[in-house]
Amino acid sequence: MIKKIRTTPRREASLSRDRIVEASIELLDRNGEAGLTFRALSERLATGPGALYGHIANKDDLLIAACDAIVARTMSECAIGATPQATLRAMALGMFDTIVAHPWVGSALTRALGQLPIVRLLERTGQQVGALGVPEDEQWAAVSALLSYILGVGGQNAVNGQLARARDIDRSTFLEGLSTTWSQLDPQTYPFTRRVAGRLRSHDDRADFLAGFDFILRGIERSSS
Repeated sequence: MIKKIRTTPRREASLSRDRIVEASIELLDRNGEAGLTFRALSERLATGPGALYGHIANKDDLLIAACDAIVARTMSECAIGATPQATLRAMALGMFDTIVAHPWVGSALTRALGQLPIVRLLERTGQQVGALGVPEDEQWAAVSALLSYILGVGGQNAVNGQLARARDIDRSTFLEGLSTTWSQLDPQTYPFTRRVAGRLRSHDDRADFLAGFDFILRGIERSSS
């Protein structure tokens, strides 16, 4: 009697787009965009590159899908506040913290023009700007200003953090040195820079981000009143 050989089901059978995206996020968080390759992803999922192409068209598609998963998760975790202002602040801080935790998201969003990650942010921001009473013909400018600030400042902060880690720069030591340099600039040419030099030593990036966001938000509120 011939025994039937039992075989282990191939892991490709359980492969899904969601599994691929989650594995991609892990690779991106660990090694950045340079570390996200179909070869590395295949090894992580114990499958062949061909199986991946059945779910993902190319690396750009994969990066945007990973970015969208992170943005969707962030939006779902951001509390809906009692006021439009509170909701916008929660979204802004949520995205700031997300980009700090996943630095690659900032650059991925700049390349996702018109695609779902940006649309999610656009819709959440637009609804709240409308709720503020901003006239319809001014809403696009208001939303663009808020999103440009969130993505620009959040992305730059993430880049700064990455550079500091790559170069083994201690933040306190760096800011102390920069503060000293600024305070020694010519007072006639750089009066403002000298005046704020001392604040560099103890400033908080997250608090500064929110202060700037609130500054823009107050301007939008005044324009709609």
